[in-house]
Amino acid sequence: MVQMVRARLRVLVRGMRAARRDAGMVTSEYATGIVAAVAFAVVLYKVVTSGTVSSELQSIVKEALNARM
Repeated sequence: MVQMVRARLRVLVRGMRAARRDAGMVTSEYATGIVAAVAFAVVLYKVVTSGTVSSELQSIVKEALNARM
């Protein structure tokens, strides 16, 4: 019985160690993720501040503020 428990515990510890090795991002993955997020933010900013989208957003806000409740 004790040997079975020890064997099972060893298997669990090995699994935890293997999972720990693959946890998280390495520095290069982290940097790539940051660059991708910044690029997406720049594209989104350009779209939102473009003339057409800006005027549509302003009209939506005006309609929302003038809506009767």
